[in-house]
Amino acid sequence: MPRTAVEKRAAFRALHSSGCFVLPNPWDVGSARYLHTLGFKALATTSSGFAWSTGHADNTVPRETILAHLRAIVDATDLPVNADFENGFGGDPDEVAESVALAVATGVAGLSIEDSTGDPAAPLFPVDVAVQRLSAARRAIDQNGGDTLLVGRAENFLAGKPDLDDAIARLKAYAAAGADCLYAPGIQTPEQIEAVVAAVAPKPVNLLIGSTSTLTLQDVAALGVRRISVGGGLARTAWGSLMHAAQALADGRFDFTGAAAGKQLNEIFTRNA
Repeated sequence: MPRTAVEKRAAFRALHSSGCFVLPNPWDVGSARYLHTLGFKALATTSSGFAWSTGHADNTVPRETILAHLRAIVDATDLPVNADFENGFGGDPDEVAESVALAVATGVAGLSIEDSTGDPAAPLFPVDVAVQRLSAARRAIDQNGGDTLLVGRAENFLAGKPDLDDAIARLKAYAAAGADCLYAPGIQTPEQIEAVVAAVAPKPVNLLIGSTSTLTLQDVAALGVRRISVGGGLARTAWGSLMHAAQALADGRFDFTGAAAGKQLNEIFTRNA
């Protein structure tokens, strides 16, 4: 029997209480259903992966399209889903609260709010403004589904402002404002990771790991991280394979490799329809 949103959210929160788990990032219904078959305990959407699948750049997809995507992923799997909700789709805290309430209504088990502005000249909101926006998200969750997990993101390292001290100060402020989990995508070294984990303890930390990282799950767990995500990494891997094969076709060759068997895919999706 499928789990309710309340049950999914309870299971998702429990995952953050101890240990370290991997939170892979599907970009469509098919990838979500396939990841479900591999035994993962939860999934997270990726704004970049989904945007590329619609022919758009990251952070340019409108809110209504994102909300429809969240509903589709939630409905596609019995696993809890964490939403990459970008910067909350609002110019001010009230608009962020409105957007978060709509996201909670899709049934997601968690959602993240970034402190990025989308303005290259001033890529991060001032800390006080970012806190107001996160506090608005917290209130919206409490009023519309208080069991939904809120993730506060400090985007320093992705926004061209790789200041660890500022990122930590932001994360501590977001924790105080009601974030349940903290996330500074782009930190890489064990020293950076340990500093972030220690700064926001006992609240859990999410770590973004790319394909070039030499860290293992065991390494990351030993540093105190509770959950690991790969962002658009799986989508980029799929795009890389497609681009390689398509270029071969454009060059008049048919020697691309690595394709999954149609029979295998049909079997996977027949079992998980």
